[in-house]
Amino acid sequence: MGSYIPSTPSQRREMLEKLGMSSYSDLYRDVPSSVLLNRPLNLPQGRSELEVQRQMQQLAQKNRVFQTVLRGAGAYDHYIPAIVKTIPQKEEFLTAYTPYQAEMSQGILQSIFEYQTMICSLTGMDVSNASVYDGASAAAEALAMCRDRKRTVSLVSATTHPDVLKTMQTYCFASNHELILVPEKDGKTDIEALNKLLSDSVSALYIQQPNFYGIFEDCSELFEIAHANGTLCIMGCNPIALAIMKTPAECGADIATGEGQPLGMPLSYGGPYLGFMAATSKHMRKLPGRIVGKTLDNQGNTAYVLTLQAREQHIRREKASSNICSNQALCALTAAVYMSTMGEAGMREAALQSMSKAHYLKEKLCALPNVKPVFDAPFFHEFLLEMPKSRELLSRLENEGILGGLPTGCDKILWCATEKASREALDRVVEIYKEVLTA
Repeated sequence: MGSYIPSTPSQRREMLEKLGMSSYSDLYRDVPSSVLLNRPLNLPQGRSELEVQRQMQQLAQKNRVFQTVLRGAGAYDHYIPAIVKTIPQKEEFLTAYTPYQAEMSQGILQSIFEYQTMICSLTGMDVSNASVYDGASAAAEALAMCRDRKRTVSLVSATTHPDVLKTMQTYCFASNHELILVPEKDGKTDIEALNKLLSDSVSALYIQQPNFYGIFEDCSELFEIAHANGTLCIMGCNPIALAIMKTPAECGADIATGEGQPLGMPLSYGGPYLGFMAATSKHMRKLPGRIVGKTLDNQGNTAYVLTLQAREQHIRREKASSNICSNQALCALTAAVYMSTMGEAGMREAALQSMSKAHYLKEKLCALPNVKPVFDAPFFHEFLLEMPKSRELLSRLENEGILGGLPTGCDKILWCATEKASREALDRVVEIYKEVLTA
């Protein structure tokens, strides 16, 4: 790394002399010698660029790349136009960091502002932040937004994605707040159970739409019941499904959150992903993280700035409702490029194709002996089936380059189809399963 240090040896000597030191080791003279490392680290010798490239290629060959992916459960294999991959790779975006100096960061700030605007259009909400780490942390942050001194209990539907639920539980445990699960009934949130759980201490109700089983929840009715109790309502959304379903605003949600991975981000072993958050204007000042605003400079030109930036998470520390001060700007840019490239019609087409292909696959599989849907309810592009010999099926599919649905135990599989799944591939799954059943 020595060649990358932007100072010359003479400059470094001069700095040490100004400090009254003769060597770098003097910088650590107050550290006990017993804890200092007095030998070289046991590291391998550096390699040439060609050698590193060869090693990385060897490692990459260990990856299993499936031609067809029929597994979702929070990460989805959607088509990504080439331009969506190209623009975020430009060095002015790829290497840019925090836009603290607005006058030097107009491009980055504008990209975030455009992203916020598109998220508001998608959710029907009034304001969006500049993003957070992922969908799970967005959901947990939304719960924190709703709490006050008297209302400290959060209700979360049992049909929520298990990983999102775990993140919310971690947040609640750390802040000493209570999280109560609203039981499910026939794959959906139990409305009667919700009525019994509501009280003056409940601050928020979180519903995932579509839920973990792919089923559409009755969010309008659930939120109406919660609002009658003075409880704020959060909808966790699939952004592709938002192209064809009621927006959170139309359902009466106060806050909308979700995982932005389907908006142009590939499946990449768990990230980086993108948590989007939007809210009604009433709750704007409680949104964590950053918000970029559009204004005019002193010459009347359009300008972009970080607004509502001197917020409590910077100054109240452990008393703050949130300590998120960063965002996923590059992922947010990717999502903005995806949404602008696809447009309203393109996203609607992706959603409709995903939904129709999932229904086609379910119909074909359920026509086979002893295959039964676990739930009978309208769904988007995921569905849960009870299937004999499920392990054998998934193994056979992997051998043919097809990643089957998510096994959930007891011969149950959560299937998912997106617009990328061809009819030929879906028919091939059915044929393979017939072979497994008759083997």
